[in-house]
Amino acid sequence: MPAHVISRYSFGRITVDGVDYSADLVIFPDRVEPSWRRRQGHSLEPADLEGVVEADPELLIIGTGHSGVMRVPRITAAFFQERGVRVEILSTGAAVELYNRAGGRVIAALHL
Repeated sequence: MPAHVISRYSFGRITVDGVDYSADLVIFPDRVEPSWRRRQGHSLEPADLEGVVEADPELLIIGTGHSGVMRVPRITAAFFQERGVRVEILSTGAAVELYNRAGGRVIAALHL
């Protein structure tokens, strides 16, 4: 089981460990970083996920939004894969489901 529990997700809203959020966030094993912003809005760059490599996850789950509008260029996924991090890119609903089933060291970056 992951370190945190996502109990609810709907378009623009998510509940993590009983706390409601209405902005994009990154869930690390030891913390939740709310109000996550990307330099290019709906495009994800490696620099947008500072701290992920240092956290040494086995799996990085990227939620691209309810309708999948956030783009994840191949270079971004490759950046993490080259550092030994498995990357799963899914709509945010599917990303939440995977996060809640995942075991081990997992980080989720979720576009709401």
